[in-house]
Amino acid sequence: MRPNKLREMWKADQAVVNGWLAIPSAFSAETMAHQGWDSLTIDLQHGLIDYQAMVGMLQAISTTETVPVVRVPWLEPGILMKTLDAGAYGVICPMVNTREDAQKLVAWTHYAPQGTRSFGPVRALLYGGADYPQHANETIVAFAMIETAQALDNLDAILSVEGLDAIYIGPSDLSLALGCRPTFDDVEPKVAQAIDHILERATAHGVAAGIHNGSAPHALQRVDKGFRFVTVGSDARLMAAGSQQVLAAMRSR
Repeated sequence: MRPNKLREMWKADQAVVNGWLAIPSAFSAETMAHQGWDSLTIDLQHGLIDYQAMVGMLQAISTTETVPVVRVPWLEPGILMKTLDAGAYGVICPMVNTREDAQKLVAWTHYAPQGTRSFGPVRALLYGGADYPQHANETIVAFAMIETAQALDNLDAILSVEGLDAIYIGPSDLSLALGCRPTFDDVEPKVAQAIDHILERATAHGVAAGIHNGSAPHALQRVDKGFRFVTVGSDARLMAAGSQQVLAAMRSR
């Protein structure tokens, strides 16, 4: 089976640099993938992407060594299983708030006896290889998003669920949950303390910690702290930022 670069990098204590895809386009996904990102996450929750567009984007990413990850819209078995069947090598699930939520995430992303994932890896066989069914459980990566006050209260219970590979912090939702302004980087002290606490507990449980960032300098700071999966920018934001740089240079004269 095709190895999962995320697991290989984490085993070597390296940080994965992840890009974000919000535009429903196989071509933009292909263009992003050819830039050398370690992984790219297709956002079905807040992006403009539906399932059919996601499949084309997964196929486009497959032209490179970039690892395809998908953020599903919610903790729901149907979309989790269909996303994996389509060839995603990692899934990020939002709003995992309790140990029971984390147990469901693990069950729905793993074949029996470890879980209850239904068998039908139609495209995953093409991407992962003919022996996908035998090795999927130890290859696929399941991320639980920690982004609410309830999740903070249940943090150790969530992190202790066997089969949960990683957590992912959404700083904006976490900020809102703690009564602060939503932002990626310059979070308020209460949120910064919560982020440090989540990282410390994840590390203690042997669970990889990931986080969303708005800029490379902040992502690098978080890598230095111990985060091993950092998102830096999205296709839409990078396109806007690049356009702004060109226009600013042209209009300065």
